Order: sequence, then structure tokens, then C-alpha cells
Amino acid sequence: MLVGPAKPLWPDTGKPETFAEALDLQMRRHDENSDKLWRAIVRDGETLDPSTISAWRRGVKSPRFAQSFIYMERIEQRYALGADYFRPLLPHQSRATCFQGLRSVTTAEQRRLAWHLPTDFASRPFRERAEILEWVRRVVVSGATDYRCFQAEAIKQPYGLRFVARGPDNEGIPSHPLTAPPRLSSELASLIEFKTSTLAPANLQRRGVWGPETAAQKIEHLSLFFGALAACPNGPVRGRGVPANKLCFALLVVPSIWDWYIRWREHRRGFFTAWEVDMLSMLMGLTAPETGWLRQTPSLADALTPIEGIVTASEIETLRDNWGETCATVRAHAHRRIKELERVLRVHRDPFEPILPVLEAASPLGEYKKIADEILRLMPCGRVHPKAAAEALRSLLMVRLGLHLGVRQKNLRQLLVKARGAQASSERRLEDLKCGELRWSDRDSGWEVFIPSVSFKNAGSSFFSGKPFRLLLPDLCGLYENIDRYLSEARPLLLATATDPETFFVKTVKRTSKNAAYSQTTFYEAWRWITQRYGVYNPYTKRGAIAGLLPHGPHNVRDVLATHILKQTGSFEQASYAIQDTPEIVAKHYGRFLPENKAHLAAQVLNRVWQNT
Repeated sequence: MLVGPAKPLWPDTGKPETFAEALDLQMRRHDENSDKLWRAIVRDGETLDPSTISAWRRGVKSPRFAQSFIYMERIEQRYALGADYFRPLLPHQSRATCFQGLRSVTTAEQRRLAWHLPTDFASRPFRERAEILEWVRRVVVSGATDYRCFQAEAIKQPYGLRFVARGPDNEGIPSHPLTAPPRLSSELASLIEFKTSTLAPANLQRRGVWGPETAAQKIEHLSLFFGALAACPNGPVRGRGVPANKLCFALLVVPSIWDWYIRWREHRRGFFTAWEVDMLSMLMGLTAPETGWLRQTPSLADALTPIEGIVTASEIETLRDNWGETCATVRAHAHRRIKELERVLRVHRDPFEPILPVLEAASPLGEYKKIADEILRLMPCGRVHPKAAAEALRSLLMVRLGLHLGVRQKNLRQLLVKARGAQASSERRLEDLKCGELRWSDRDSGWEVFIPSVSFKNAGSSFFSGKPFRLLLPDLCGLYENIDRYLSEARPLLLATATDPETFFVKTVKRTSKNAAYSQTTFYEAWRWITQRYGVYNPYTKRGAIAGLLPHGPHNVRDVLATHILKQTGSFEQASYAIQDTPEIVAKHYGRFLPENKAHLAAQVLNRVWQNT
């Protein structure tokens, strides 16, 4: 039989780093040996071996299965410890027993789901386990918003073409049905070269240059455009059915194709969005007089061949003979369509939805800070689990630097680092690289972040006026200690044998990948993983910092900072300082500042009259 909780004999004097150390500490404090504790926690009919307690105490074994976790919870009750006192100190658990009977859970899913399941998951009834899994999949993994649900269904029907660089020796048949044909890939390469090279080709004119992120976005948009044209009309995508070998960029000047595409997207999504407007705006740029790439490349029309229901041989001849006029016609058509769409388009997702509980709090920054506190609370022991501890420290610093800097994902992801005592990079070098740097300032005796203005998306904004961004990080809540520990211990462990990309944040290098640099996608997923594990409150495990929060990416941090300052000051100008932008942009895109928040600020000033009388 269980006895009542024993009162601790003396307060904690140190934090044990392993389950064995914690159990030994508590048993010594309560003057209990293994036999006495075994008799206290084992009930009639249970078969726990008496030697198991001793093995746990010596670190030879640790609780791994559902019944073992029950005994562990009884020890916590007996010693008047908090719930989950031992749990963070346990080694990684075997997942296999948790999912017995749940055949729909793949091995890959087990790795993603295990953290979000309660310790007694395996011992719960099948129906309850299925209910927990459904909640974790819907809320934690998918995000539960309408847009995320649409995305989850859409990715089951891939249709975007993959553009692969090809040389003269591999110009054969595409190796995958979704691989773009060589000619189309070559034409795209010419467009990207035109829009991204430092100098435009001698015989062409252009207006504006695409950065790497913009170029990647345009490639994705064109991939989906041509993929929709090539998809089978009778399949789940319900595409246009254009043969892959007939796809070419000259099709962009055919107005009927654009009308089909924007209507196809409306049927697929349920309404028109800004995506269609962006695509038509790109078309207007490509067909602009004097500077449009399509307008200046009439040779693209040579690749056109008749396509039933789209373009005939006679129309192709007319198009080739009057290329400039054809480009002008489709440009005017795109302009009209944009005006029509702007009246009816809808926002395809609410950017504030995943973080509404944070934005609605009196102190949004204080609420979001709870994620960093949760990471510290669940930080594993570095001596027992060095890699897991290194990843947790990286997660903590991602959140801390994101909240202190308020920069976009690109600037945070590409932030270089110089160790203490190392020579800082020159401003000219950072301008050439278009990235910032975290380095030690001897003048201010602190870690500073220096980012040239050209590194920012809005480099031409009045916020910068051509001047660099510099911020001295505050040494609060152990920030400097964590940075030093990350650079000396965690970062080298995560890098392993990979080439150092010289960025502050590096991926965990595994056998299957030696590239330690984050990409736009992998950095987004890393942040989303942090919010899934430490941010979203899980009622089944009692872990996660914020009830109602949903997984999200790093860009939402800018909304948190802007909203926090707006709620505290009511000033769009001060809010713009926190995210390196202008008050107009904050009012249009960032910050959830409702009429009730404005009225509350005004009431605070007005109420002082009544309080002073």
C-alpha cells in the first residue's frame, strides 16, 4: 500500500542532471533504501522486481515503459515532488510500445509524435490513444487553421514542375514525370540570369533586380503555373493537359491561358487571392515596353507549336510577326484582370491566427517570452544528452535573438558570428555578402549585432537612410552566458565534421547531410518545431507554454513586437523602430491594434483626472 507523502528534510541545494542522481538524492534525503521504497510503491498483484529500484538508483536502468512511469509518478507523490520532476531527466524513450495497435502511425510519424504524448500513453485505452493522436496531428502537427488544412490536402496532389539544371550531356527525357522538359528549364535559366545578374546582358534592358529569395519565389510560382497546364484534366488536379514537350515561356503571351489559370486557381482554393494578382503583376513586368524580358526576346516564339483548344498554327504565325503588339495586348489584358480581381480577392490566411493568444495578452512580448522559459525548464542534461541539450540551447537563442532583434527570417538566418577576440568583419565585406554579424564589442563590453542596410528587404526605406543597423544585446536572463556556451560547446557539437558556414545558427549535421547552413525552408521548419514542442500547450502532457497557440514561423515574432509596443504606447512610429520599418508598413501589415486597445490607452489618460480628485 502507498503511504502518505513524506516531508522533505531539507531544501534543494543543487539540480541533479540525471534521473539516477535525482532518485538517489531524494532517497538519501528521506533516509530510504531500495527495499523500503519498493514496498511503498508496489501494490498487491504488481510484479516490479525489487532490484529494479536499485538499478534505477545506480543508473544501470531507467523507466522506459508505461507501468514504469506509474511507479515513477508514485515516487514523486511519496516525496512530495512536483509532477514531471523526473521526466525531463530520463533518457530518450523507446517509441515502439507507445503505438502498439495503431497501425496508421508510420515510423517517421513516431519520431515526430513521441514528444507530444503523455507518459502513460501506451497503457491508455485504444479509443483514448486514438483521440490523443488526432489532437496532436490536428493541432500540433498541422496547425488546425483552415489554411493549414487546405495545405495538408493540397500537398497530397503535387503538380508543380521541378526545374533541374541540365548540361549538354543530360538533355534526355526527364527522369521524373514532374520534371520540367529541358527546353523549359533552359528558358527559365535565361530569365533568372536576366533578373539576377549584376549587369544586364549588353543587348537587353531591365528595370529592377531579383534577390535570391525573390528569384526562388518566382521559380515556385512558375513551377505551379506550368505544372497546372501540364496536369491531366481527368486527374485530381484537373489541369489543362498540355503535353510537356509543348510547354514554353511563349505561352505566357496568350491571354486565354491566363484566364484559364486564374479561374482554375479560384475553383481549387474557393476564392481569388493576392497570388493571382502577383502572377499577373509579374506578367506585366515581363511584357513591359523596353525593359520586359518577354518583350525583348521574340525568339521565344520559335518554340510555340499548335495546341488544341489553346493556340492554332495561324495564330502562332500572327503572334510571331507581331511580337511587340502581342506583348502589349497581353499586358493590357493583365492590367484589366488585376483591377477586376482586386475588388473580389480575399486574404487566403489570417497571419495573426496562430499567435492570437499572444497578441490578445496585455503584454504580448511577456506572453511569448514564456516559450523561452519553457525551453529552459525542459533543458536536458548536457552531460547525459549532449546533442539534445545543444539543440535546446540553439532553440533558446533563436527565440531570444528573434525577440531582441525583430529582423526578418533572412537576416536572422544569415547572421554571421565572430568569437570573442576575433577581428570583426568590415562593413564593406558584410555589404558584399549582404548579411549581418554578431561580434563582441570591446568598446561596449558586450555582444553586438551589426547589419548593413543593403542586407534588408526594405533597404530603400526611410528607416535606414543608407545607414547600417547596430544593436547591443542586453545581458539579461543569462543571454551572454548562453551565447558563450553555445559557441564553445553546442555549436561545434552540432557542426560535427561539416564545413562551417560561419553563421551563428547551424543545423544538426547528420549522416545523410553534411550541409550545416540553414535554408529559408529549413529555418522556418526549425522555428515551427520550437513552437510545436515548447509553445503549444498540450493538455495531455502539461507541457508547452501558451494555451491556444498554434505552430508558426519566425515572421510572426515581428507581429508580437509591433503589437506589444502599440499596446504599451499607441505609437506606430515606436512600433516601427522595433522591426526596422516605417509606421505606414506597421499599420498595414504588422501589429494587431484594435479599437478597444486604443480606447483603453485613452482611458488611462482620462481616468487620471478622476483619480486625482
